[in-house]
Amino acid sequence: MGLLDRFERYPLTFGPTHIEFLPRLSEAVGGKVEIYAKREDCNSGLALGGNKLRKLEYIVPDAIAAGADTLVSIGGVQSNHTRMVAAVAAKIGMKCRLVQESWVPHEDAVYDRVGNILLTRLMGADSRIVSDGFDIGIRRSWEEAIQDVKDSGGVPYGIPAGASVHKLGGLGYVGFAEEVREQEAELGFRFDYIVVCVVTGSTQAGMIVGFKADGRADRVIGIDASGTIEQTRAQVTDIARNTAKLVGLGREITNDDVHINPDYAYPAYGVPSHETNEAIRLAARTEAMITDPVYEGKSMQGMIDLIGKGFFPDGAKILYAHLGGAPALNGYSYTYRNG
Repeated sequence: MGLLDRFERYPLTFGPTHIEFLPRLSEAVGGKVEIYAKREDCNSGLALGGNKLRKLEYIVPDAIAAGADTLVSIGGVQSNHTRMVAAVAAKIGMKCRLVQESWVPHEDAVYDRVGNILLTRLMGADSRIVSDGFDIGIRRSWEEAIQDVKDSGGVPYGIPAGASVHKLGGLGYVGFAEEVREQEAELGFRFDYIVVCVVTGSTQAGMIVGFKADGRADRVIGIDASGTIEQTRAQVTDIARNTAKLVGLGREITNDDVHINPDYAYPAYGVPSHETNEAIRLAARTEAMITDPVYEGKSMQGMIDLIGKGFFPDGAKILYAHLGGAPALNGYSYTYRNG
């Protein structure tokens, strides 16, 4: 019996996501480990997909049961999460009210008109940019948007940033771990490590709970992209503990289960370093795997650097969780104008 069997799920994805071996990237980083990618970025036909859909599959039934007519959420200007909330609202026939905070000190001329926010508006969401800065917690501007919908006669359903600090926000990535176990049985081996980007926390937190079931929680290597490591670590730990209770895991999540590396978030959330850009180029030029400057580029950078430092033993099989996010590249068009 699976940990999620008693939870209602609204299907938004194609099904289990593909795991592919990345031989050219593995060779390019020294050939001593085997890198695989689980393609969460290709998980759905809804607006280019991504990891947030796994979470929203468990949140949508609650929104429908609540009698809501408007999904209300929040993120940065180039938020993958708000793109996915807009997509889900369009798919299930609800309205969508979004707050896009100015989380990234980025001045590309087209930053607020392309990529995620363009797709979000194309799908009919009421998306409003505000000047508030980066924070992964519960935001006043989001609470005001919820009240605004109420005041105009709507029935809002609030979804916090990244769908993370939500009672059901960790369930989707518990399911990810269960799915990986089934795929490992078919592949004939187990992954030694799982590498995942972490910001608002519920993706890694769900993985920690799911992999705790077979003793691998500490093999989930979170690469921080928030630059607010203590807040992120605390949020991941809280979400994991709450989710473990919710699914009836029967084991306590300890601090040793939460592994987050803070070394690659510089210079700031949403601002790629030279090393991030080089990692993005390497993944693109060896495997045609497109990563972005906000999330996946930083987890790719972290994985490559940790491999170079010998963090992973020779022969290790590493599963890189590709969470999506490629549309954000359009907001950095000047940076990548020559590739």
